[in-house]
Amino acid sequence: MSDIDQAPNGAIPAAQAPTINILAQYIKDFSFESPNAPAALRNQGKAPGINIGVNVGANPVNAEEGDYDIKLSLTANAGEGKDMLFHVELEYGGVFRLQHFPQEHLLPVLFIECPRLLFPFARQIVADVTRNAGFPPLMIDPIDFAALFAQRMAEERAKAQVQSA
Repeated sequence: MSDIDQAPNGAIPAAQAPTINILAQYIKDFSFESPNAPAALRNQGKAPGINIGVNVGANPVNAEEGDYDIKLSLTANAGEGKDMLFHVELEYGGVFRLQHFPQEHLLPVLFIECPRLLFPFARQIVADVTRNAGFPPLMIDPIDFAALFAQRMAEERAKAQVQSA
């Protein structure tokens, strides 16, 4: 049984419907490097290899109110070694208020829905800085946060099984 009361017709009263509110968004940490500029700005014979890393973290800020700090970390490298064009690191955060969510839905909301709401803003920051640095804007493809969450949960289960053996 859920801790959300339902009306006789099965509808959830509006006062208890699950809600997500973004209370704040912010840049926690940001770094851009182009170690080989201005030589890196010359036309390249071929497109550089681009590596993108993604991580999501969540911490309660005010548990009584349902406030959580979500951090979306993005890293992007174009080229590598002596052929490095640029390196970007961005930690973009948001404070979310989650109310009336059943406990079993809390983790998926924190690690899928909240970063999905933050991602377009972080993506724009990365695109703007690469463009402002003289490169074509790096438009990061949409990220499947549900798949990342499923992979992370599978890793945690495997780790727990190894530790209990």
